Amino acid sequence: MAEISTNKTNEQKKKNNFVLQAGILAASGMIVKVISLIYRSPLRSIIGLEGNGYYAFAMNIYTIILLISSYSIPSAISKVIAQKLAFKEYRNAQRVFQCALIYVLVVGGIASIITFVAAPYFVMDNSVVALRVLAPTIFLSGFLGVLRGYFQAHGSMLHTSLSQILEQIFNAVVSILAAYLLMDMVSGSSDTTRAIYGSAGSALGTGVGVVSALLFMFGMYMLNRKMINRRTAHDRTGKLDSYGEIFKIILTVVTPFILSTFIYNCSTVVNMKIYEHILVYYKDGNSITVAIDYGIFATQAVSMVNIPIALASAISSATIPGVAASYAKGEHETTRALVAKAIRMTMIVSIPAAVGLLLLAKPIMHFIFPQQDSLEQASWLLAALSVTVILYGLSTLTNAVLQGIGRVNTPVIHSVIALIVQVAGLVALLLYTNLNLYALVCANVIYSLVMCILNQISVRKHLGYRQEIMKTFLKPLMASFIMGVVAFGVYHGLYMLVPVSRIVLLVAIGIGATVYFVTILIIGGVNEQELMAFPKGAMMVHFAKKLHLLR
Repeated sequence: MAEISTNKTNEQKKKNNFVLQAGILAASGMIVKVISLIYRSPLRSIIGLEGNGYYAFAMNIYTIILLISSYSIPSAISKVIAQKLAFKEYRNAQRVFQCALIYVLVVGGIASIITFVAAPYFVMDNSVVALRVLAPTIFLSGFLGVLRGYFQAHGSMLHTSLSQILEQIFNAVVSILAAYLLMDMVSGSSDTTRAIYGSAGSALGTGVGVVSALLFMFGMYMLNRKMINRRTAHDRTGKLDSYGEIFKIILTVVTPFILSTFIYNCSTVVNMKIYEHILVYYKDGNSITVAIDYGIFATQAVSMVNIPIALASAISSATIPGVAASYAKGEHETTRALVAKAIRMTMIVSIPAAVGLLLLAKPIMHFIFPQQDSLEQASWLLAALSVTVILYGLSTLTNAVLQGIGRVNTPVIHSVIALIVQVAGLVALLLYTNLNLYALVCANVIYSLVMCILNQISVRKHLGYRQEIMKTFLKPLMASFIMGVVAFGVYHGLYMLVPVSRIVLLVAIGIGATVYFVTILIIGGVNEQELMAFPKGAMMVHFAKKLHLLR
């Protein structure tokens, strides 16, 4: 009986730790996205719609190359190290870390050089300068990814969270200053030349942000160096993998992670190139106009949607070490419990976020991007994209689950299938309709929907996980519907009395969030432990108990 009790206690600790770490990453992810949106509005005002378009093209190519060279490193490395730590193989865990640094040194260096040299082949001429400015950042990001993965494997998301916030702050400040100063340097030149320099200044901020985060993570590692060395010296497992074996492990784990993440995210670049090629070369569109329109879609509408999606990414990062460790030890019931908790947490936020973006798209867009030249178009795009918050949130999370249980090739196959389906749909829509940007919206919906369906089937097959519907999906949807009706009515009702959009929107969001909070507690859509995972969770639990809302 004592043994059973101990096992239950350990399992509960794992769940609590996962909830805490997921909450930390979720909070930092939201903060990072909010900072990103706050600085994008003044940045867009400085570099203009044209510069914004060139920056969007460069960033998309930079992101996809980063995905190949280093973006998947934290998840992959945290998985490998977590498995070693689960069996107390501290020396092997440290060797994995060292080999990972060598891996990114080589891969990141090659990717950085290729990006700089081949930039004219990757993007339109006016985006080349911005992409070349971003090239060195690819090299540095690999080391940052390894350090983040190392701490995540040890169950600490705080270091990653702080580094992400620091990175985004430096990115915001430097992007605005550099864009302004570089454009001022060529103040007498044409609008296009100034837009090119403005986009380059924006790209410079990205690099400085990565440098600041890298220095912070390196400092944290050095502060923990004595503890790391002491624990490694006391490793009594007697098992020591050769560096060759470790490199083989890294390659066999990282490569599928890279392929999966690359294909999963390369849809953005594929869509961009198809959109540009068909509109410019088949429909004789103006390249500047195409860049401007795509910039509105990518840096305004998609940026807004990415805020709640960041939660799923945070929960995914927090999920992988726990899922990998419990699955490696054969604790399948614990693994299924972690998966259920992660999906439920994601939906509790994603569903109301999607409803809010749909019903309040224009006032939300006006709050962040008040520029009238793009407000109407960006608002309709945001409303159309709102459903992808749910779809991408779920597909991102299930990707991580499949990778965590060792089915690293499965998301790759699913991504290829989804990519083929969405490319066929996008090409047909662009060639035979005038949907243009809305064809990109349809492609996003198609891709994320196919991924959701295929991933869910595989998780059920390989993990024996049966998705609970009522509490995970239907109850948040019911509460979100009530929230949406109330928020929509409050906004438009107050706006007729006080025509100040930003103030009225904040009031409407506040009332809507309160209604959702109360409703989902009343109908039993969330319990105390799940509520504790969110930012200010303890305060919300205390408030809910005071009002007798928690069951």
